[in-house]
Amino acid sequence: MLHNDYILTLSCPDRTGIVYRVSGLLFELGCNILDSQQFGDEETGRFFLRVHFDLPATTGADALQARFDALAQDYGMDMQIHDARRKQRLLIMVSKQGHCLNDLLFRVKSGQLHAEIAAVVSNHNDYADLATSYGVPFHHLPVSGQNKAQQEREVLDLVAREGVDLVVLARYMQILSSDMCRALSGRAINIHHSFLPSFKGARPYHQAHQRGVKIIGATAHYVTADLDEGPIIEQDIERVDHTMTAQDLTQVGSDVESLVLSRAVRSHIEHRILLNGARTVVFR
Repeated sequence: MLHNDYILTLSCPDRTGIVYRVSGLLFELGCNILDSQQFGDEETGRFFLRVHFDLPATTGADALQARFDALAQDYGMDMQIHDARRKQRLLIMVSKQGHCLNDLLFRVKSGQLHAEIAAVVSNHNDYADLATSYGVPFHHLPVSGQNKAQQEREVLDLVAREGVDLVVLARYMQILSSDMCRALSGRAINIHHSFLPSFKGARPYHQAHQRGVKIIGATAHYVTADLDEGPIIEQDIERVDHTMTAQDLTQVGSDVESLVLSRAVRSHIEHRILLNGARTVVFR
């Protein structure tokens, strides 16, 4: 018998019987649970659940959605059902540092990420050839103080036209407007060096070298209107020492940034992230 993979994610006020009702409904529909993870946050009083299951081909997705919509009303759930077989469509934005872009292009091409890249957008032309070598459309959209609003409208038009699920700021060195952040709420991820806010501005690794840091790292987070303060998804660090030059730190930092961003993208496209106020619940 043919089956279809789906992923259910939900959050709601915590109360007894949630797992019982969800698993019971899946059983009634003939589903087989493949994986299930849950978390109850005592601080916020909310419950979070991710269930990966297969649905018999004889049961339609519409019937599945209708049954869970009724359950969501009973429990006040914020709930989504995702087709696990569908590849998520990404739009990657980049400026002049291409390590994260190159890493994501390779991971998608090699099948390490269950996604497809709809387009690469940049305010510079530096990585047009790289994108083309992977068969990915490249859009050069320069931005300045005079055309910023128009450029952002072009990006959002591209997102809508290409059915983009997630926008990835892969070292895109432009601050998004509040309107752009709202339009992409919950579906745009940024990567930055974890020196923020101590080492703001240009050449952060050189600043860090001058201060003799012993740990460098990176943080991936959802984009919000509050610059670099969106809900954190993933972080990592590497130890460094006095023998390393600023160039050495830059290389180590680039590797960490690429790894952290790819982990964050993977968690998002596998529907492992649920928002918990200003924080995230990330199921492994």
